[in-house]
Amino acid sequence: MLSIGISGGIGSGKTLVCTIFKILGISVYNSDLEAKRIMETNVQVKKEIINLLGEESYLNNQTLNRKFIAEKIFNHTELLSGINQIVHPAVREDAEIWSKKIPQYNSYFLRESAILFETGIYKQLDYNILVISPKEIRIHRIKDRDKLSEVDIAIRMNQQWSDEQKLPLTDFVVINDGKTFLIPQILKIHKSLKNYPSMLTDKQPGIIL
Repeated sequence: MLSIGISGGIGSGKTLVCTIFKILGISVYNSDLEAKRIMETNVQVKKEIINLLGEESYLNNQTLNRKFIAEKIFNHTELLSGINQIVHPAVREDAEIWSKKIPQYNSYFLRESAILFETGIYKQLDYNILVISPKEIRIHRIKDRDKLSEVDIAIRMNQQWSDEQKLPLTDFVVINDGKTFLIPQILKIHKSLKNYPSMLTDKQPGIIL
């Protein structure tokens, strides 16, 4: 069974793309959601986060104080790196346990992560998918979804690699620009992955942004 990474910059629409893969019957591990669960339930992880950021990291010592944590880490590179070093190993271990529970008749599964490339996770997977979208559209989506200012959006975007940096490391690209139909793109990738190993001759050509 192939392990496939899927990523995209904030606001690119990777969650929507993953939803379509799920409809096709593909198992998807959402690293971002699972990281939040682990940060709230893993005793050792909680202890290390409090040591790094302080007691305010949790509300009533249980629920993540996401606003507090975001304000701390997105403006301080060292703290962001510190939180990543705490959370990512735990997520990696959790993902490995999860993947072993997938029925072996499945041809592949997806591991979704916003920072798949930045953390080097992509190196551990067989192939990787990148969801790309114009910056203006991404900003509009984030404003509507998260009610963030353009300054806060810019900070979050700058914490991630650009699409230009990710493309050379990518095997498949999904364009989510509001004009290009998503489903035909996803079906083509799905067919290629289902038909492994002949998929190697059916990979997409390079995209120039």
